[in-house]
Amino acid sequence: MSKGIVAKRYAVALFQLANEQNALDKYEDEIRTVKQVFLNSEDFQSVLRNPKLSIDSKKAIVTQAFQGFSQMTLNTLHLLIDRHREDIIADVADHFILLANDRRGIADATVYSVRPLTETEEVGISSVFAKKVGKSSLRIQNIVDSSLIGGVKLRIGNRIFDGSVKGKLDRLERELIVKR
Repeated sequence: MSKGIVAKRYAVALFQLANEQNALDKYEDEIRTVKQVFLNSEDFQSVLRNPKLSIDSKKAIVTQAFQGFSQMTLNTLHLLIDRHREDIIADVADHFILLANDRRGIADATVYSVRPLTETEEVGISSVFAKKVGKSSLRIQNIVDSSLIGGVKLRIGNRIFDGSVKGKLDRLERELIVKR
């Protein structure tokens, strides 16, 4: 079975428990933190992948690292460690976040711009592009990229909306090459 399918099963189980306990926001915040730790700390990942370290030691490290988290989140992490699935923890987090976003009718979007966006610009982008992807709003992460020259480029899931000057120049260049 592929890692993606396995990760999705764990995410669905945790999501269902979060819904039953009416604690979706709490679980999502915890899962986002877990994902950040796993993506940003190669040392943490290598410790958990170390075959010489006992499962109980790995669980103790995770419990200490995520002290104050709900027992359900910790139990999920412990279960993944028990089953030697430490490598899919970030994937489980991704699937959980997607499920939570779908439930709320929102989507995560990365907006690339030449300067930081104002709150008004973020709200405007969210309202326009949320409709295009069938959501009620977007949770925007703004990344400043001066190579765009002007305009913005959005990534929502696997869709890209490129309204940047650089994107327009690249498309124009491709058209000119094809017409030669």
